Amino acid sequence: MKQPSSRNTWLKAVGIGAAVAAAALWANRRGSYDLRGKVVLITGGSRGLGLVLARQAAAEGARVAICARDPDELERARKELLAEGTEILALSRDLSDETEVRTMVAEVRNELGPIDVLINNAGIITGGPLEHMDVRDYQESMDIHFWAALHAMYAVLPDMKRRREGRIINVASVGGKVAVPHLAPYCASKFALVGLSEGFRAELLRYGVYVTTVCPGLMRTGSPRQAIVKGQHLLEFAWFMVADSLPVLTVSAGYAARQIWNAARRGDAELILGMPAKLISLLHGIAPGTVANVLSMANRTLPGPTGEEGNERRRGFESESAVTRSWLTTLTRKAERENNERNNHSPYPA
Repeated sequence: MKQPSSRNTWLKAVGIGAAVAAAALWANRRGSYDLRGKVVLITGGSRGLGLVLARQAAAEGARVAICARDPDELERARKELLAEGTEILALSRDLSDETEVRTMVAEVRNELGPIDVLINNAGIITGGPLEHMDVRDYQESMDIHFWAALHAMYAVLPDMKRRREGRIINVASVGGKVAVPHLAPYCASKFALVGLSEGFRAELLRYGVYVTTVCPGLMRTGSPRQAIVKGQHLLEFAWFMVADSLPVLTVSAGYAARQIWNAARRGDAELILGMPAKLISLLHGIAPGTVANVLSMANRTLPGPTGEEGNERRRGFESESAVTRSWLTTLTRKAERENNERNNHSPYPA
């Protein structure tokens, strides 16, 4: 049998490389929607992914409004964004309250003008075994991920429909497509957001309003210490913190934000971020039962339920261990410093 020549092998390698490069260029195309002068409202914009999205919008000349609960975080973020030389409005709001959501949108309209781009990014994550989850955990997740997004969309839509132009970006999760063990409240609420977002997309295109559903996998935003953990707190937080720091399984917040803005400019219906997220979403679409069974086997490797103390809600920064302080979490700690995720409870110096 004739063996392939080294020249043929080289040509195949070049062809594969060219295909990969072309795919990357296609995925990174920007679209024509110009952010200069646009009014952008970002919920959960004081830290993490929301802050990175705000930085990039401000750098392009957008007038940016950010909201969050913590006034100190907001003030730090506002001062940083002002350095871009654009208009910044920072609002402290409880997004679980419909009235506060609607008054927030009204204040942005009065201060900066009608909202051109709404990014529903605010989030809460509660991790732990099913046995330690209660109704409150589900209610809080639904309040932030579903109801807050719904109220914000209803508040901005009259202006967008009247102008027949607008962008809405709903930051869901791959957990809104595939249910991940130990994240039942989070996944249930993100599934609801994905359905809501896709439903709005189908009905709003005729008005020139583009709704983009974003489903990231793990991102290095620096947020794990803000998460709520239940069950065996130290172990739960350790696996979450380490997984969030692995360079192969995660994407950086900067990369994620650039891809989100590109998808929004193009008016894409959906963006799935990260190769693991894309792969598991694809497999789940083909064989959902098989994926569910594989995840049930993966669940056996996670920390099991414990006694009554496991029902206690603790933040990640209250669940530190030698593992979470080790070199394994270097990338997440770096992201914390960069993305305003530090707080007075952090065990590390700023």
